[in-house]
Amino acid sequence: MDKTNFAVFTGQPDAATNPAIVEVIRTLTMAGHHAIEVRDIQDLKALRPAAGWSGSVVPVGTTNEATTEAWGYCRDSRRIEDTIIPVLVLIGGSHVSELSDRNEQFDDFILSPFHPSEMQARISHLLWRSGQAPGPEIVELGPLLLNVETYQASLQNRPLDLTFMEYELLKFLAVSPGKVFSREILLNRVWGYEYFGGARTVDVHVRRLRAKFGEEHAHLIQTVRSVGYKLDQSRAI
Repeated sequence: MDKTNFAVFTGQPDAATNPAIVEVIRTLTMAGHHAIEVRDIQDLKALRPAAGWSGSVVPVGTTNEATTEAWGYCRDSRRIEDTIIPVLVLIGGSHVSELSDRNEQFDDFILSPFHPSEMQARISHLLWRSGQAPGPEIVELGPLLLNVETYQASLQNRPLDLTFMEYELLKFLAVSPGKVFSREILLNRVWGYEYFGGARTVDVHVRRLRAKFGEEHAHLIQTVRSVGYKLDQSRAI
């Protein structure tokens, strides 16, 4: 796949110091994408990479003026090239109601503040939907099926209604079946080094996963006494 180039809308020049925008750029860069700050449509045209734009990430502002500016950019950015530039909107909870009237202006959205893993998952799905990435990666262990691109999971063809962090924990265990992870490692690798919650967070999420698996399959996640947890590959097959 060619190098991916993402335009990150900043709006006014001083908005580039916005912590949300800084985190978006950091997350894209860490995931191997090229993040380019653009203030407006003129920047989008002038800074267009030779390979074109893979997508655009647009944080919706907190003020009425900034919000109007961001949605205007979403609308106009689609007219820059013959092919539509996929748009991922970063939006605060208080503005979610605006989405229903603007379906034609964006392809996907993520709530702010966001977890880097969720941003990466949505970016991957955005690229796949626009034909810029291979088909979705599937993790299959016996009756357990995970679609890594759409963060959906099923057990014996029964969809699992998981929260984002429940899914991230299950995926982390599923890609290394049989390997034991301590609670500390799971906290660092799934929740991130900046997460200050205690080890009990892992226990709570494991308990919820087992409950959603049902009694018949709760044993798929095994407790290794005094160590941590593993996904029992032998019982998944």
